[in-house]
Amino acid sequence: MSTVTATASDAVLISPTQLLALQAAEPVVLIDTRDADTYALGHIPGAVNLRETFTYLATSTPQGLQELIDTFAAHLGAIGLSGAETAVFYEDALNSGYGQSCRGYYLLTWLGYPKVKVLNGGYSAWKAAELPVSTEAVVPTPAIFPTNLATTDVMLTKEDVIEALGTDTVLLDVRDVDEWIGDSSSPYGKDFAPRKGRLPGAKWLEWYRFMKPSPQGPVFKSPDEVRAECATAGISPADTVYLYCFKGARASNTFLALKQAGFADVRMYFGSWNEWSRDDKLPIESGLPLVKFPKKPALALAA
Repeated sequence: MSTVTATASDAVLISPTQLLALQAAEPVVLIDTRDADTYALGHIPGAVNLRETFTYLATSTPQGLQELIDTFAAHLGAIGLSGAETAVFYEDALNSGYGQSCRGYYLLTWLGYPKVKVLNGGYSAWKAAELPVSTEAVVPTPAIFPTNLATTDVMLTKEDVIEALGTDTVLLDVRDVDEWIGDSSSPYGKDFAPRKGRLPGAKWLEWYRFMKPSPQGPVFKSPDEVRAECATAGISPADTVYLYCFKGARASNTFLALKQAGFADVRMYFGSWNEWSRDDKLPIESGLPLVKFPKKPALALAA
């Protein structure tokens, strides 16, 4: 008999204790998305290391998306995902890993994989719970990743974004503030990408805003808190929301936050600024995104 509650089974975000219960109840492939050196210093027992979850750069051309499918079908099969196991991703801490564990969740959601979860709070939450850690490298048992799954409609191409410009679709930029104002092109350096700026007409909510401190480290805000954050930018759960960042990691963090908060029509431009900025034909906004307030009429002086 399963020891996992219905709530824990249905939710994408799980706590360290829920992860322990899940591992006791069913087959789990636990995926550490950190770099190999950090993984070697200590990780959750049984976790396999898959850094490509974070590092792979994709384009949204048909060829680019097919390469993305082929690459991760190979990687995910090699670490033991056959479709029967629950995939659980984690990073070091939700405010320092640039959403890399959520990028794994997004990719598997797009690929149609049936069971995907993310450890809320990451490795820092696991350690804060005083649970055991390991320095032993895990050798996974390879499987054949299912390639007959139907992809879900959460992936946007460059053409999809072009068509959305100037419409009621919300283009939501979740990059760090220096990228939003055009001071830097990427987290990899100010001039890593050829152009600085943002998508024309985009709204902005920095990805950090969907998390909050806790005794276990940063965790996702509640659905009500996420909806409140979105309301400050004039975004409601009824809107169609197109997310982007630099390469789809921070936007994956926001994708998960919005989906957990009941936003039904959320998709991501996975190529993001890394792709958009490299095509000189595509429009951008640059400079400080200042709001222009109308001048107030001068008050008439009393006679």
